[in-house]
Amino acid sequence: MIHNYIGPRSAIFPVLFIMLLVFFVLGVSVGAVSIPPLEVVRILLKHIPGFNRYLTAGVTPEHEIIILTIRFPRVVLAALVGAGLALAGATFQGLFRNPMADPFIIGVSSGAALGAVTSIIVFSVLNISIHFGIPIFAFVFSVMTIFMVYNLARVGGKVPVMTLLLAGIAVSSLLSALVSLCIFFSGNQLHQVVFWLMGGFSGRGWDYVYMFIPYGVIGSTVIFIYARELNAMLLGEEPAQHLGVEVEIVKRRLLIAAALLTGACVSVSGLIGFVGLVIPHIVRIIFGPDHRILLPAVTLTGASFLVIADALARVVIAPVELPVGIITALIGGPFFIYLLRRQKTAMF
Repeated sequence: MIHNYIGPRSAIFPVLFIMLLVFFVLGVSVGAVSIPPLEVVRILLKHIPGFNRYLTAGVTPEHEIIILTIRFPRVVLAALVGAGLALAGATFQGLFRNPMADPFIIGVSSGAALGAVTSIIVFSVLNISIHFGIPIFAFVFSVMTIFMVYNLARVGGKVPVMTLLLAGIAVSSLLSALVSLCIFFSGNQLHQVVFWLMGGFSGRGWDYVYMFIPYGVIGSTVIFIYARELNAMLLGEEPAQHLGVEVEIVKRRLLIAAALLTGACVSVSGLIGFVGLVIPHIVRIIFGPDHRILLPAVTLTGASFLVIADALARVVIAPVELPVGIITALIGGPFFIYLLRRQKTAMF
């Protein structure tokens, strides 16, 4: 029965992957200098062994430099962050059995932001490479935040919707105040900190991609390994324990893995909210709650979503570039209100 359930739905993965490739090409082609998508494909394939001898025609050297040094790493990073935030959101929602659990809403992103802002200021003062400190600080602060929110929201072994939201809001408010305090004392780093907090990929190169990959690979691998356990925990912690799941161990590992992913995303892109709320919820409606299908589908869809959001940020009021966090907030804010109203209706 499970095999039959997985089979037809797993056929959608090639479609999601092709959709990501199409959005990827579109994301690379738009910007201050518009480059035809076909030329983008030629330039990218030109650097794959075996294709280069056939695809030199129709390639402009200036366009090739723009794509390979500026846009390609930026779009790769947008895809990685979108996948990471969506996967972390799906993990939190599965663990808490709560469709409103999201790294941004429950305060994990704020914790990672505080860690990242602290590292930017401290490492700048000490004249040490910022890239070295941001992911570590963001991860440590995000782990502390998720355990704080979880313990505050837990009532008799469960995490009710309203207590989770209240705990997340309370912790986020405290962390936001601390972030504001850091901004006040940031001095020469003020512009960098404020622009970074808005969330975006402007000026991001391959160094940010390399910085994200190890943390992203570790966090996502742990989450995918525990997909079956997440399915069992949808029934509740006690039934999952009867099915042989070591609930507390699995929970801690998944919380740390999701916090690691969130910290990695925030450290390279700043605060980008609602990706982890909107994407898992929509994908769950379409494909169902089975995490063996949900997690890879969420990963591909989240990557496509943030690639398109980044492209919109570059063209909406061109040549001025909007922070991507504004685009995702304009989409995710109304969606969150809809979820909250629907949850409120279900309570009465």
